[in-house]
Amino acid sequence: MDAAIQPELKYCSECGRPTPPDDLARFGDRLVCPYCKNTFVQKLREGVAPAHAAFQYGGFWMRFVASLIDGIILAVVGTVVNFVAVGSMMPGMGNIRPDSTPEEAFAAIGPVLGMLGLAFLINTAIQCAYESLFISRVGATPGKMVFGMKVVRPDGRPVSLGRAVGRYFAKFLSAMTLMIGYIMAGFDSQKRAMHDMICDTRVIKTLD
Repeated sequence: MDAAIQPELKYCSECGRPTPPDDLARFGDRLVCPYCKNTFVQKLREGVAPAHAAFQYGGFWMRFVASLIDGIILAVVGTVVNFVAVGSMMPGMGNIRPDSTPEEAFAAIGPVLGMLGLAFLINTAIQCAYESLFISRVGATPGKMVFGMKVVRPDGRPVSLGRAVGRYFAKFLSAMTLMIGYIMAGFDSQKRAMHDMICDTRVIKTLD
C-alpha cells in the first residue's frame, strides 16, 4: 500500500541525486535538492547559474563515436611524429648480431628505447594540447563538434584551460579501471564519466 502511493522520484539538476518531488526547489526549469539549494542560490546571486538552464546531456554512444573521430585525427598526427622521432633510429636495431655481447646489444637498443619514450611523451603532449585547447577555447574537440556537443561546468560556464588539462589526465584513471570509468557515462543520470565527476564537468548536447 505504501509503495503504491510513494511519489515518483525526480533528479536534482545539480548533483543528479534522486529526490522526492516535494523536496526539490524549482528555479525556472531546474529542480534543485536540499543539499545543493544553498550553493545554487549563491550562484544565482553571483550571476553564474541561470535559472532557466536546462541541459540535454551527450549520450554514451555519441561520445564514443566522437572519441573515435578524435582518435583518428590524433593517430595521423602521432604517426608522423613517430616516423620523425623513431624511424631514423630503427636501423640501429640491425647492428645487433647473434654473437653480440650484452653491452653491444644495449648500445644498439638503448637509443631506440630512448626515442620510443620521447615519442610517447611528445604524443601525450600533442593529445593533451589538442583536447585542452579545443575544450577551453571552443568548448569541444572536433569529434564532439560533429555531434553538437560541448564540455561545460555544471552551471553551463566554459571549462578553463587548467581544468581541461586536468580532465585530460583524469581520463587515464577512467581507462585504468578497465574502462569502467568511461562506461559509467552510460548509467549516470547526467551522463558523466569518471573524469567528468573528478573535474566536475558535463558533456551537453547543444541545440544549435
